[in-house]
Amino acid sequence: MNTSIINNKKIAVIGGGPVGLTTAKLLQQNGATVTVYERDIDAAARISGGTLDLHKDRGQIALKKAGLLNGYYQLSRPKSTRFANRKGKILIENKPDKNDLYKEPEIDRNDLRNLLLASLEKNTVQWNRKFVSLMPSAAGYELHFEQGITETADIVIGADGGRSTVRKYVAGPEAAYTGSFLILGEALQPEQDCPSFKEMCGDGNMAALAEGKIFYAQTKASGAISYYVSFRKPENWFRNNGIDFNNKTTVISFLLDDFSRWHKNYRELFSATTEFAGLPMRYMTLEKQWKRHDNITLAGDAAHIMPPFAGVGVEIGLMDAMHISENLTRSPFTDISSALADYEEKMFRYASQAQKKTREMERKVHSSFLPFVFNTLFPLVRVFKGV
Repeated sequence: MNTSIINNKKIAVIGGGPVGLTTAKLLQQNGATVTVYERDIDAAARISGGTLDLHKDRGQIALKKAGLLNGYYQLSRPKSTRFANRKGKILIENKPDKNDLYKEPEIDRNDLRNLLLASLEKNTVQWNRKFVSLMPSAAGYELHFEQGITETADIVIGADGGRSTVRKYVAGPEAAYTGSFLILGEALQPEQDCPSFKEMCGDGNMAALAEGKIFYAQTKASGAISYYVSFRKPENWFRNNGIDFNNKTTVISFLLDDFSRWHKNYRELFSATTEFAGLPMRYMTLEKQWKRHDNITLAGDAAHIMPPFAGVGVEIGLMDAMHISENLTRSPFTDISSALADYEEKMFRYASQAQKKTREMERKVHSSFLPFVFNTLFPLVRVFKGV
């Protein structure tokens, strides 16, 4: 172990999602002094979105290095995935077997967060810290948060997601709209509120493609169903469509109309939804060099946000966590800037490849002419598990 370049250095990780917490864990277990600043009010804050599946060749490697792989297995579960058409007919069902438990099992986002939090030293995470700005100082960086809170750090790692506030200090262009819009919804009691859809979906996941739209539902450990609807729209659609995503009646009305040609079970789910969110899909190009920067870098979606259609976003972020930790604590670099520059060079290569794959899949899954044949549908079951 070589932690000489970070001896007596304070590392600030902005963002307490899977990437930020994994980065903190890997650094901490190698002797680093780390503080995570997270905007959520506390650890009990509910995280929206579906489940995550981590693969043996990417995400699981990071958890193994963090000593958390067995904990992940205990909290995750293999899931079957059904592929249906818009008329509600199940075309394919991918049923798990005993070998699937360790292949790419799914875990709820809150469960993964709690697993990571329990592994960190006490008070590593500072809650209710919404990052505002930073500026160079004699101590490295002065960090400013809402409520007038100021902290200092020698090294800053921005892991604050797709709408990163840290990004502007490191990267050049802002993330651009890809042309796809995502509506997220969740039904908390599907057996009671949408029993026909629940029966069609089963206890696992379900995907459907038709009319240039994607529908994907996931069953969480609690039994709740989290789902996503994606379609292609011009960039100004969100501003001009008149949908208020805080008003679920408005969103339900839009979905019922937009899916009027789909089976009534889909519309039953929409009507049973308790909350919605609307997300224009963003893409952060890595084709242009970042600004000159010292002792500060980005990880996860803050560095390379991409749509979820290839199912690799979180896993690429966990690779970032591994490389950052390795370079700062175990590799023979003589200074922090060189260690982070080497990480960024590697990250640009593997994240660019993932982005290319994602953009290609985004175009394919929104095609109105996608053939519903077995050899096309079966590979897509894997894709949707990452949405």
